[in-house]
Amino acid sequence: MEATFWSLVPAIVAIVLALITKEVYISLLTGILGGALFYTGFKLIPAIETIVTIMSDKVGGNINIIIFLVLLGMLVFLIQKSGASAAYGSWAAKRIRTKRGALGLTSLLGVLIFVDDYFNCLTVGTVMSPVTDKHKISRAKLAYIIDSTAAPVCIISPISSWAAAVSSSLPENTDLDGFSLFLSTIPFNLYALVTLIMVFLIIGLNFDFSRMKRYEINHWMAIHERAEGKMIDDDNHLEQPEDFKIEGKGKIIDLVLPIVSLIILCILAMLYTGGITEGNNIIDAFANCDSSFSLVLGSVFTLILTGVFYVARRVVKFTEFTSALAEGFKAMVPAILILTFAWTLSGVSGEGYLESGVYVSNAIQNSALSIGFIPAIFFLVALGLSFATGTSWGTFGILIPMIVPVMQGHSYHLLSISIAACLAGSVCGDHISPISDTTILSSAGARCNHIDHVSTQIPYALTVAIPCVFGYLVAGLTENGWLGLIVSIIGMMLIVFFNYRKQKNQGLLDNEQIARLAHQRKSE
Repeated sequence: MEATFWSLVPAIVAIVLALITKEVYISLLTGILGGALFYTGFKLIPAIETIVTIMSDKVGGNINIIIFLVLLGMLVFLIQKSGASAAYGSWAAKRIRTKRGALGLTSLLGVLIFVDDYFNCLTVGTVMSPVTDKHKISRAKLAYIIDSTAAPVCIISPISSWAAAVSSSLPENTDLDGFSLFLSTIPFNLYALVTLIMVFLIIGLNFDFSRMKRYEINHWMAIHERAEGKMIDDDNHLEQPEDFKIEGKGKIIDLVLPIVSLIILCILAMLYTGGITEGNNIIDAFANCDSSFSLVLGSVFTLILTGVFYVARRVVKFTEFTSALAEGFKAMVPAILILTFAWTLSGVSGEGYLESGVYVSNAIQNSALSIGFIPAIFFLVALGLSFATGTSWGTFGILIPMIVPVMQGHSYHLLSISIAACLAGSVCGDHISPISDTTILSSAGARCNHIDHVSTQIPYALTVAIPCVFGYLVAGLTENGWLGLIVSIIGMMLIVFFNYRKQKNQGLLDNEQIARLAHQRKSE
């Protein structure tokens, strides 16, 4: 079943089961076991041995990411334990008086943290959840803002771990400069750019649609029921910041210093691992850095600095500092477990096993298509492959070496558009996949039910993805990437304004008012 359609089935089964049952762990394990059975000819013992081998390899290969998550969990819990988040929330509540302002600040912070998407997801959720909670913004909405300003920002930032990954994905026998090619793709990464525009458009219009609309209404209904003293056994719609008990004498500086230190130290660590001390310039250092190890270095020094800063000023006791380390570790266990299963599922479907990438590669190379359709085709293929495997890096790592020889003999501009389409599709598939690491971490950062985040985000992502298909068709056929960008933006805005006008005409814009009326009818 290697390199056939069956190589995609385990991931598809896991995704469908997760969306239907909302049980992520069992769904992922089902996909993993199914893939291993396919690979071993339905022999149970060899299948289990295969699973253990892949899981150990994946955990070992991604151990720096796991260590970073643990350290960041410790730092997050320590900040919460100090009371700094509560102090920041109180300060921000006095200055940010509207829901629109809270969401705007969240998205702005997401754009500013462009170094790494893992770091972005967890940091923005930690900093902004006290503010969004004050304005009764649901965790699903917060998770959407986080997810939509993480990978989409990193994939268009020249100084990021993603830029380094893309630059190093070119085939070895090419004379193209990877970093220069990456820079040329930025204006034509339609999904990333249009997603960011849509985030600010949704915030500016202050409305929701599709599944997010229903979720927000249920969230407000739960708030009304809680206000009346009714007990609600529904974590999906009534989210409160009960994950951490806010204690301590922390001030705003106790939140700002660790976050700023983490950003600065991670950037310095990237420069260090990229060889800036060995004579490399800044661009080469970022391109050659070990991003995951850099995040570990930055978080280690930040945790030490924060501990000394807190304990020396008696913001927390030393015993509280040590206990926060264990509690922070425990808080990250669910995210680490989902990531481990997601990596294993990706492994059993990937190179050396079911070879889903080879199947997709052969399907593209054997098709006779006009060169003008290539950008749109690669966007859709990358979207599907990234959705099924949960990895954008793995997707463009497979497809970029295929695009370069296909586009040889054609203009550099068309090559840039095609590479951009591949990157855009990879981010889009990663954005909506339940088994994507960034999707998982966005849920963890917002402390939102994972499947709720996925189900509410998919319609928003498709609102961008569908116009992008037409945008890449236009860009490929006209060899004008700018025209494709304009088409994509207009298409997205038409869909958003259609939904906005429809709700406005029906008097359905105010989620709180709708929830209040629905609650009154329910009480009657």
